[in-house]
Amino acid sequence: MEKLYEEVEEPVSPHGQYFNSSVMCAYIFAFLELDIPFDESQAIPLIKDLFLPINPRFSSIMVRDKDGKMRWQKVEVKIQENVKIPKFPETTNSSSTELYDNYVTSILTSKTPQDKPLWEIHVINYPTTNAASTIIFKLHHSLGDGYSLMGALLSCLQRADDPSLPLSFPSRIPLDPKYSKKSLFKKLCFGVNAFFSSISDFGSSIIKTRVIQDDKTPIRSGYQGNELQPVALSNILLSLDQMREVKSKLGVTINDVVCGIIFYGIRLYMEEMNEKTKRANSTAIVMLNTRNIKGYQSLKEMQKPESKGLWGNKISFLQIPIPKPNKSGICNPLEYVWEAREVIKRKKSSFSVHLIALLMDLEMKLRGPEVVSKIIYNTIGNSSVFISNMVGPLEMMTLGNHPVNGLYFTQTVGPEDINIAIMSYMKTLRITLKTLKGFIDEQKLKFCMDKAVELIFKAAKEISEKPIKN
Repeated sequence: MEKLYEEVEEPVSPHGQYFNSSVMCAYIFAFLELDIPFDESQAIPLIKDLFLPINPRFSSIMVRDKDGKMRWQKVEVKIQENVKIPKFPETTNSSSTELYDNYVTSILTSKTPQDKPLWEIHVINYPTTNAASTIIFKLHHSLGDGYSLMGALLSCLQRADDPSLPLSFPSRIPLDPKYSKKSLFKKLCFGVNAFFSSISDFGSSIIKTRVIQDDKTPIRSGYQGNELQPVALSNILLSLDQMREVKSKLGVTINDVVCGIIFYGIRLYMEEMNEKTKRANSTAIVMLNTRNIKGYQSLKEMQKPESKGLWGNKISFLQIPIPKPNKSGICNPLEYVWEAREVIKRKKSSFSVHLIALLMDLEMKLRGPEVVSKIIYNTIGNSSVFISNMVGPLEMMTLGNHPVNGLYFTQTVGPEDINIAIMSYMKTLRITLKTLKGFIDEQKLKFCMDKAVELIFKAAKEISEKPIKN
């Protein structure tokens, strides 16, 4: 145990306890792909000067106080113990990319010690297909959600073109910009529809969590304990400019297009692996941030006392049925985009996400974090796919004068067989697939996703005018 020198009075949030229990141990992994080899002598100074000051939790461990409550307790951080710089064998028949893949698999499935701060930074100074070197931030989910942790990471980086300027991000479009112009009657109808939609979604979510499971298919094994099994990572890179063209052509959002690609690719994979399962009941769990925010905060803003509420886990889960092909098996690929749009549009007007969060808080108070952690674990296990997304900067970044060519993330949460993470950076949108080795054929799944991209883009190009979809 490291030497304790100061106690942080801040209690561990409910979500922080859910994600660090006997049932679940969740992590977020952020990958920085560098254009040049990383200067290893800069690792500890950068962590000491930039990373640790962002939040006390990076210098703390979770302890149980005399009243039995979990709290963050500050410790003396021995940075060198949390920084890993692997040395691959020089005489081997394996390429550095293969050795890199094996190393990543090992850190994705291992746990960090509980008697040290719950993070690790891995500096891999070996070339891969996309980078001269890679830095991996392994951050325990109890430290914060994706927004908190990605904000912390971005605070350590600078704009490559002008470090004095802040990073900029894509503008966020209001959920319904025409809502304020609607008549009182239409607003009332909207409210009534949202109420019944929320009750319906909330009820179906409870049933799905505690009673009904997805069918066992090529994308869902139904096994528990998968989070400890070897996994594979693969990436699909898409041009944001091309995505915007499709978005404009179809009259939808980029998020709709991405969801359509994912759902169509999954159905193609299911049909390829076992045609009988192409119309099976399959559900995607989407992790959502429940903060009312406009974007990431700067390091100075994060360190302000009034910004304390920006940290933690402000999240909930949304269950979305994966669209099925029609009975004839023939369908327009764009139907997956439009159906994804309709489902997302309806879910946006629902308050079920917040009701689920309130229910978890209530169960936390009545039954304790272990019970809620088990409910979350079962919710993920009863579904087929786990999806999350983040928005990245529009400009290239640097870390200590090292240009960052690529930025993506993944996470380990529960027993999901397929975990899909989506992130934009500069002019690229990256879909990262984390799949269970030995059950998911990661190459075939990636092929089906690439095929879905090709067919959807081709079908959109053939449309002469925007379809009208309400």
